[in-house]
Amino acid sequence: MNDIYDNNMRFIPLLKFLDKHKYVLIASVATILLLISFFVVSNQISKQKHNEAASIYSKWLIEISKDDPDLIEIDNMLSSFVNDYQDTGYALIALLTKANLDAKNGNLDSALVNFNKIIKFTDGYRGNKVFNKLARVSSARINLSNGQVEEALEKIQGYSSTDTNAYIHELTGDILAEQNKSELAIKQYQLASEKYSDQTSKSIISMKIANLDNGNE
Repeated sequence: MNDIYDNNMRFIPLLKFLDKHKYVLIASVATILLLISFFVVSNQISKQKHNEAASIYSKWLIEISKDDPDLIEIDNMLSSFVNDYQDTGYALIALLTKANLDAKNGNLDSALVNFNKIIKFTDGYRGNKVFNKLARVSSARINLSNGQVEEALEKIQGYSSTDTNAYIHELTGDILAEQNKSELAIKQYQLASEKYSDQTSKSIISMKIANLDNGNE
């Protein structure tokens, strides 16, 4: 009998604690359950949106691959990606594909709009660095061809350090040359020449440097 009494006495502090803090404990449990429910629902919605985006992208890819694609339908699906499925990844792929197609067909203004959208969507610490870099370099080239030199340089100035690739060094040199900053342009061309492995690219860089040297005489 005493053993039973002693065992019951052990639980008295716990029971007092539970009674004293029962509302806090109930609220904590409810919060945890709500958080779990939120993550489960969010995960289901994310999967559903991903599947929907994949279905639209399949149709979009078929349409854009046609010899005579329906451009209105392509733009409608692209708008759907941007407005409804921006976080799925398919939006970036579709925007990049459309921008490259427009650039290839000479529709530079349309290409620039889509490249700039990619930059906007991928800027920041958690953004997709690969898509951001591709869009910045491509849009900078279009800006340069449009005479928008400052905009072009602003797009890629973060990539013009010594650890970037030859093409970006060359593009930076082209932009600086347009700004009549010959010495800076030559430095970028020299970095590009060091990193290019093919002789054709090296020869083109040499001609660009020679043109700047002749202009400074």
